[in-house]
Amino acid sequence: MRRVALVLLCMLTLSGCGYSLAGRGSFLPDYIKTIGIPTFVNHTTVFNIETQLTQKVRSEFIGRGRYRIVPDAAGVDAVLNGDITSVAIVPISFSAGQLASRYAIVMSARVELRDTKENKVLWENPSLIFRQEFDAQTGQATLDPAAFFGQDANAMDRITTDFSRTIVSAILEAF
Repeated sequence: MRRVALVLLCMLTLSGCGYSLAGRGSFLPDYIKTIGIPTFVNHTTVFNIETQLTQKVRSEFIGRGRYRIVPDAAGVDAVLNGDITSVAIVPISFSAGQLASRYAIVMSARVELRDTKENKVLWENPSLIFRQEFDAQTGQATLDPAAFFGQDANAMDRITTDFSRTIVSAILEAF
C-alpha cells in the first residue's frame, strides 16, 4: 500500500513540472491565436531577400501548428515586424594561391513581436545577427552579397531557412 501511495505521490508531483517537447512549447499569452507577419523591410542590396525570409518565417510558424498566420497587420492578436539591416560577406579561409576558399555571410536584422491588444512588445531583438559559412565556388570570388547570392541560389535558401528557424525558436521559447 505504501508503494502505491509513493508511486501516486511521485506521479502527481512530476505531472506539474512544466516539461514539454522541444519546439512545441510557447511562452506567448494564450489569447494570441492569429499572428500577422507583413513582408520584412530590406535595407540591403540583396534582391528579394525580404520576400524569402518573410515566407520562411511564416512557414516556420505554420509548421509549429499552433497559430494562424496572415500576411498583414490588421485584425491580428500579434504582429511580427522585421527589418533586414545588413548582409555582408567576409572571406575566412584562403587557398595556397591566396584566393578566398570559404566565406562567412553575416546577416543583421531587427525583429519585434508586438501584442496588438495590449500594445506591448512581447519579444524583440534590435540587433539579431546570424552568421553562416559557405565554400567559395571555383573561380568566382566576390564580396558583394547580391552577386554572391546570384551565383549560389542554394546559399540564399539555406541562410533564410536557418535565420527563420532561429527567429521563431527564440520567440516561442522566450530566448
